[in-house]
Amino acid sequence: MDLRSTYLNLCRESNLDPQEPVLSQLQRGPRLDLSGLSLSSETCSMLSRTLHKNHVITELLLSNCMLSEEGATALLTGLIGSTSLKVLDLKGNNLRATGAEVLGRLLAQNNSLSRLILEWNALGLWGDAFSLFCEGLASNSSLKQLDLRNNQINPQGASELSQALRRNSSLEMLDLRWNNIGLLGGRSILEALQKNKSLIQLEMAGNNIPSDIVRVLEKSTAHNSEQQSAMRENRSRTQVLSKEIQILKEEKGRQYLSLMETIDRQRDEMGRSNRCTSVQLAQLQESLNERTSAVTSLTAKLQMTEAALALSEQKNTNLAALLSQTKSEKEQIWEKHNREKKKDLDDSVLKESKLLKEIQTLTSNNVQLRNKVEEVELKCRSQQQHIFELKQQLTNNTAELRIRLSQAEERLEKEKMYSKQALENQNSLHHKEVENVNHHFEESERALQERIFKLEAQRIQLEEEVSQAKALCANERAQAQEELGRVRAQLRLEEREQVSSLKEKLSSLRCSLQEAQLHSSQQKDLISELQARSSQHSLEVDTQRRRIEDLQQELSGKEQEKVAEVNKVRVELQEQIGRLETERAAQTGLKEKIGALEREMKVQSSNHREALRDKDSEISLLLEKVRLRDVQIQRITEAEAQRASYLQSAILTYVQGSPLGNFSSPNKPL
Repeated sequence: MDLRSTYLNLCRESNLDPQEPVLSQLQRGPRLDLSGLSLSSETCSMLSRTLHKNHVITELLLSNCMLSEEGATALLTGLIGSTSLKVLDLKGNNLRATGAEVLGRLLAQNNSLSRLILEWNALGLWGDAFSLFCEGLASNSSLKQLDLRNNQINPQGASELSQALRRNSSLEMLDLRWNNIGLLGGRSILEALQKNKSLIQLEMAGNNIPSDIVRVLEKSTAHNSEQQSAMRENRSRTQVLSKEIQILKEEKGRQYLSLMETIDRQRDEMGRSNRCTSVQLAQLQESLNERTSAVTSLTAKLQMTEAALALSEQKNTNLAALLSQTKSEKEQIWEKHNREKKKDLDDSVLKESKLLKEIQTLTSNNVQLRNKVEEVELKCRSQQQHIFELKQQLTNNTAELRIRLSQAEERLEKEKMYSKQALENQNSLHHKEVENVNHHFEESERALQERIFKLEAQRIQLEEEVSQAKALCANERAQAQEELGRVRAQLRLEEREQVSSLKEKLSSLRCSLQEAQLHSSQQKDLISELQARSSQHSLEVDTQRRRIEDLQQELSGKEQEKVAEVNKVRVELQEQIGRLETERAAQTGLKEKIGALEREMKVQSSNHREALRDKDSEISLLLEKVRLRDVQIQRITEAEAQRASYLQSAILTYVQGSPLGNFSSPNKPL
């Protein structure tokens, strides 16, 4: 339900006629303007009930409504529980004692009201009620603007208002123009402003207060405004610094994670390369085993052919020419076989040379990686030295700042001594001396402010230097990452070249196997032809036995030669196997070297982690130093405020003790 319907329902329940202007204003949203309307006590009670039920109104304007005492109390009691009201205008309503008391309760219990206008209400005439109003103002924590113009506030009421200002910490603007505060009230308000640090704007015109007190009040409010602005700037700076520190921590964490990921990737790549090399070695061993089996099969086949030839020679006497042909063919086959053996030996030698070259390249790559790691460590050491130099600069700057602060304090003490001597010696010319002291005080304040600005500029410069150092660190890390990427690309290219060379070797081995198979098929064809010829000449075997015996003797000699050659081949194969075993041992040594390199990488990563932790601790120390500097600056500002208050109190006591100050008119300045 909206405000208009609730108001109408309440009027019907209480048998009252609703006012048309009130209804027209209730339809206009959160701003309710009833200024200038004559509101009865009944309508005020209805409005308080409607506003208590619906928390929509944020501005309530009731200026010049001439509210009755009952209506004002009813309306204000209804507004006590409101949580949305922010602006309340009660200008020219002639509020009395009960209205002031209810206003005090409203200020004490309401936590949403931020602006209160009480112009032309004469609240100062009701002493006890005004004291209750001041108590409510003292306990309030949301009001920021208070207008008390033309309320006939006397010095006693000003003293009660000053007590409220001492306790209040939220009021920023106070308008006390055209009241009867006087000299005593001005002094009490001045004493209250020494403790109140939230009041920024204070209007005191038309209160019969001396002009010097008005000036001091204006200076105190200006000082409060400067302090609040400085506090806001310090808060904003601390927030910015905290955000930058968080960003730096996140960047460091990301860089650390990226380094760990790169290390893990390198480990994975090294494991893959080791696996590939082990697989390649297994393939080479299998190929060697196949070659040895092929050689043994060839030797067995040769023995079978020789037995078949012996039988054919015993059976066939007329095949001498054929035997000579077969001998020549056998010699050709042996020559081819020897050539193939020589080729295989040459291939094995080339393979060994290539493997040695690959081992040398791997060792050179490892040396390059070690050199790069040493360069990175040197860079980290240079960065640490630069950070140590920055720390020394910070300590020197702090010492200079402390010396300057001590000098400023000594100057202030000297100026105090001079001012006291001038006040004691020259009572007749106190007006001129007051002006001189004020002038000196302003100059000292300006000098201190300039020094504070210089210190802040130095602080900004130091922060910029720290940011530059951080940027240099980031650039160096990026360069190191680029170098690691280049090394990885080189390793990948080398691995690809090794894989391609191994594939070519496997293809050549396959071709050699195919050629051996072709030779064995040709030998089988020859054996089948010889068997056919032996079947044809089986009848002529008896006549040629003698010749066969001679031939058998010759064949036995040749067989002995063949056995010697086979033994030589076996010795050569054993030598190749020994070489392969030495290559395996070398590869195991390389694996051990790789493990040592991985351990060194782990040690370097741990050292890098420790360096990062040291940098984090250094940043925390710098932040603590910055916080200590802020605390020192705050202490200096508080000490300056206390000194200013002491000087003001001394000036006031001197003015009060002078004979001309007692007889001067309140309207004329001293």
